[in-house]
Amino acid sequence: MSGTTTAGVRLRKAADDANRWVVLVVLCLSLLVVALDATVLHVAVPAVTEDLRPSGTALLWIVDAYPLVCASLLILFGTLGDRIGRRRVLLFGYALFGVASALAATADTPAVLIAARALLGVGGAMIMPATLSILRQVFPDRRERALAIGVWTAVAAVGAATGPVVGGFLVEHFWWGSVFLINIPLMAVILPLGRWLLPESRGGDDGPWDVLGALTAAAGVLGVVLGVKRLGGGAGLLDPVSLGPPALGLALLILFVRRQKRRRHPLIDVSMFARPAFSTAVGCIVLAMLALVGLQLIAVQYLQLVLGLSPLETGLRLLPLTFAAMAAGATGSLTLRRVGPRRMVGWGFVLTATSVLLLTSMGQHDRPALLTCAFVLLGFGLQTTLFGAYESMLSDAPPERAGGAAAIGETSYQLGAGLGIALLGSVMNAAYAPGLAGLREKGVPARAGAEASHSLGEAYQVAAQLGGPMGDLLRSTARHAFIGGLHVTLFVSAGLLLLGALAALRLPKAMECPPKEACPRREVDDAASPAGSAAKASAYGADEPRVPGASRPAGPDRPAPRPMVPARREPAEATGSGRAAH
Repeated sequence: MSGTTTAGVRLRKAADDANRWVVLVVLCLSLLVVALDATVLHVAVPAVTEDLRPSGTALLWIVDAYPLVCASLLILFGTLGDRIGRRRVLLFGYALFGVASALAATADTPAVLIAARALLGVGGAMIMPATLSILRQVFPDRRERALAIGVWTAVAAVGAATGPVVGGFLVEHFWWGSVFLINIPLMAVILPLGRWLLPESRGGDDGPWDVLGALTAAAGVLGVVLGVKRLGGGAGLLDPVSLGPPALGLALLILFVRRQKRRRHPLIDVSMFARPAFSTAVGCIVLAMLALVGLQLIAVQYLQLVLGLSPLETGLRLLPLTFAAMAAGATGSLTLRRVGPRRMVGWGFVLTATSVLLLTSMGQHDRPALLTCAFVLLGFGLQTTLFGAYESMLSDAPPERAGGAAAIGETSYQLGAGLGIALLGSVMNAAYAPGLAGLREKGVPARAGAEASHSLGEAYQVAAQLGGPMGDLLRSTARHAFIGGLHVTLFVSAGLLLLGALAALRLPKAMECPPKEACPRREVDDAASPAGSAAKASAYGADEPRVPGASRPAGPDRPAPRPMVPARREPAEATGSGRAAH
């Protein structure tokens, strides 16, 4: 027992003192689990529909309950980690994630599955706040931080994009619940890694914890998204039942902002949104995630239900998107230095919009080359946009506000994913249903037509029950209506992406690094090389003055140089997840 404890102390000391790259690995593993679970269910949607028979609204909730709950609770659990310890909350989130995964795998009704997905969102909200705030503090140099963010965003893209591949393989060989069981061995690995490698950290004692404010923000976000879902499902614009949730949600969000402005110790420093680069970067993250997750869900349904591909074949078709995203993340640091944040984010949006417009050529027949080309452009463009937006957001925020900036960025990421499914899914449903309105005149029973208008999966089930020419008519009409709705959704998505490209014009033109202290010419030349930069970064502490190289002799007007001994970094207790970092 003592040997295990000693090993854990040594590993934590290594992460605390020097090896920030080990910390990055643990953070990326945490992010991989959270991102994987956001999309692993997508290819299982037809199987879930066939087994549990959820309504169209329930099916949307099954898919997006996880990201929406996660986004709503990030601020709450981020600030809770400041008070009781971020490592403690993180480890509890791992455990809860494993329990919720087991519950989701054994769900036998839509309500149980929705509840399990919501519980997964709670676990994800406990895990996420640790990643970006620690990354911002562990990598104070902007060049190194850009490289770390490239790794971080690439892992997020890999998790989100490989989710359908993993899910497709499991659904094809086992049953849909197996897509959740894979979380359990991942948690079994990452729980001890986090316990051994991550140091405990707490924020400063900067006032009472505003639980009411966090709950107000959570309720406001959920109200707005619920309203979008109801309006997209065909509810009337003037229907009080439909207008109530978004109106209440907006009112609660306004109250939250006013409350944070009045409080001496706010949960979120809303004044950061007055900085153009910061607010623009946050909006770009929301738009990019909205497009990625919403389009991916619709593409999965098209590949399976229209082209008739198996779940595994569907996942493999999406692999080009994964590889393109990995390439964008690997080259993101170099691209950012060459072209700057404004061009990087703006052209990333334009490239993504181009890929979306290319996808409007999809019809009832398979065109593999077209799909592959579009998915490559989509993955590279979106990953480029996310990289530039995250780096600009973290770098524009004051260092003492790194924790709050991280919480805002993570909330934007998850909120964008949830809104993408809700908004684009609702647009899809609203455009799909009118295409089945003429079935009754052709002899299809009204009840069958109403059930088929919920989703293409339900239309196939109703068509199978009808059988004969009537079933074939229903099936063919539903396929045409789905493709028409798909094209409308793609045009809406392209419009949003082009708005993001215009918004990116508010970002800085160039990647501006903090000015360094004046130093002799030889030291500047040494620092220009990668090896020299790494040596300088590791040889000096954050507050220690830089000393010229030892080759310069001491003179009467020049003190003898001190030996270049690696300085010990400050312990992680100085950082907070949702508060000011010290």
